[in-house]
Amino acid sequence: MDSQGSPSRGGPQDRPARPSSAPRVSPKVYRRRRTVVLVLGLILAGVLVWGGIAIAGLIGNGGNTDDAVTAPTGSAQPSPSSLPSEPAAEVTESAPPTESPAPTVAPSPSEPGCGPEQAEVSASTDADAYAPEENPVLTLTITNTGEVPCPINVGTSQMEFLVTSGEDRIFSSADCQEGAEDLNRDIPPGGSEEANFTWERNRSAPGCQAVEANPTPGFYNLSVTLGERTSGEVAFELQ
Repeated sequence: MDSQGSPSRGGPQDRPARPSSAPRVSPKVYRRRRTVVLVLGLILAGVLVWGGIAIAGLIGNGGNTDDAVTAPTGSAQPSPSSLPSEPAAEVTESAPPTESPAPTVAPSPSEPGCGPEQAEVSASTDADAYAPEENPVLTLTITNTGEVPCPINVGTSQMEFLVTSGEDRIFSSADCQEGAEDLNRDIPPGGSEEANFTWERNRSAPGCQAVEANPTPGFYNLSVTLGERTSGEVAFELQ
């Protein structure tokens, strides 16, 4: 039969073999090449971006690279925060404050009318005559003759016992006084203060100068002083 011995059309043995033009690449090598291409693409993109930023910076600075020079030490300009944001306020001179008058202090009851006419000083002795061996005791008395209390300094710094004989100044307690003191007292109306001094029948001189003569028997006068007030004279006898 005709069908026997003749190959069927299209069988594999009837197709001519294709010539091999190049060796076949393995999948591993193919993936490596794709990775290299991808990395190169990223690098190229980064270079393009950096170049664009650099060009933009040059354009923003006007193309002048001198502005990037750092100022030398000591010539730095002040930062904006140290500059005054507002002009200083104008200082106006105000008028000096008006001084209010000091409050009037009402005088205490012991102050009004306490002058020399309100307080009276008097002198006295403890006897009218003294024997040769007796020393006179001289007394100063200050009396408030007013109607209100009177403050008076009755200290020894204000006192003087003065003995005279005619125009002759015999003795003064102020000539040789030591340790004089102040003593303030409020003397009530009608009240009085006394001070006593024992005179040793001697002479004295201002400045406590030495005096050899002693008073002789006779009549003498005593007057006393307390501050601005001076008493009248009182006579006594030395025998």
